[in-house]
Amino acid sequence: MKTQLSRRDWFKSTVALSAGFALSSSLVDKLMAAPMGKAEANFQIKGLSGKVRLNSNENPYGPSEKARQGIIQILSEANRYPFTSIEDFKILLAKKEGVTPDHIHVGAGSGDLLCQAGTTFGIEGGRILSCYPTFPLLMSYSQVFNAKWDKVDLNEKLEYNYDALASAIKSDTKLIFICNPNNPTGTLVDSQKVKSFCEEVSKKVPVYADEAYLEFLEPSLQVSMVDLVKKGMNVIVSRTFSKVYGLAGMRIGYLVAKPELIRQISKYGGDFPYSQTAIAAATATLGDEAFMAMVRSKNEVARKVLTDYLDQHKVMYGKSYTNFVFFPAQKDGKTILSKMEERGYLMRIWDYQQKEWCRVSIGTEDEMKGFVKAFADFV
Repeated sequence: MKTQLSRRDWFKSTVALSAGFALSSSLVDKLMAAPMGKAEANFQIKGLSGKVRLNSNENPYGPSEKARQGIIQILSEANRYPFTSIEDFKILLAKKEGVTPDHIHVGAGSGDLLCQAGTTFGIEGGRILSCYPTFPLLMSYSQVFNAKWDKVDLNEKLEYNYDALASAIKSDTKLIFICNPNNPTGTLVDSQKVKSFCEEVSKKVPVYADEAYLEFLEPSLQVSMVDLVKKGMNVIVSRTFSKVYGLAGMRIGYLVAKPELIRQISKYGGDFPYSQTAIAAATATLGDEAFMAMVRSKNEVARKVLTDYLDQHKVMYGKSYTNFVFFPAQKDGKTILSKMEERGYLMRIWDYQQKEWCRVSIGTEDEMKGFVKAFADFV
């Protein structure tokens, strides 16, 4: 198979090509948008214009004013490559996380970083272990490189099952992926349970901790696994500016890990996957507690519109700490997707345990009131 590769295709690395892989950059896009169930596979969105997008866990309130000002101020530097900017940004992130800059790797959102990690740990085969359902990009990408994806069911509360994960480790398990809070369920596992798991299993297998939604938690609950990185453990922490910070369209995120792990993963990064504007926006908004508190407050009010509806109709759901809710579909998934799109709302349908499940992102309060009314009309 002959595929053209652009200069910015990160996977054109010497190692990947020597292994016999030639992949187009569109593969990342396809995996990011891959259907999570048969209903989605047989359904095609007719267009985004005018639709309420409750299908991508986007922040309807961002970016912050600080981010907007940061973008405006950096425009005069748009003719310059971001050599200095990215190094300054790494120093800033390292200071925030309490590590040195060689513990930091920046990418075009956490999606880019998940693909890089999927290549790193999947390129020689073996197994990647996670619970399911969870955000699948790392595992899906590792499968391109002939790794196997071992899945463990969530517990009855739709939470990550760490005891089952520990029991599922095999001799050729290369990486364990965890997500807390978990996407698509929004559920949270106590940080001490997660920490104990990481401390024990990382002695045998590296652990990738996706913390994309950590800032949706109240500050007292925002316990990161970065502390384990500081202790020299084989833990990789992934963070993003796409969610609470509202910079999904800017594409910027970062990893925190031991320098040797950072070097392994960064081999599969592109030349410049980030821009001056993305760096400026992220730099300006980093640690903007007032903005994050506003997002959390509005998200809680809007989420309650949906959960109150589910409670009223006695529909079970995962206790969400995030900007999305996961619950069983009351009708077939394709009908739900089609009818809701007709009414102007986009959402997701997942397959899990031989059932279809709805994942609805949380928009504004008015958007959720409209969604609930439209959903109730035919369900």
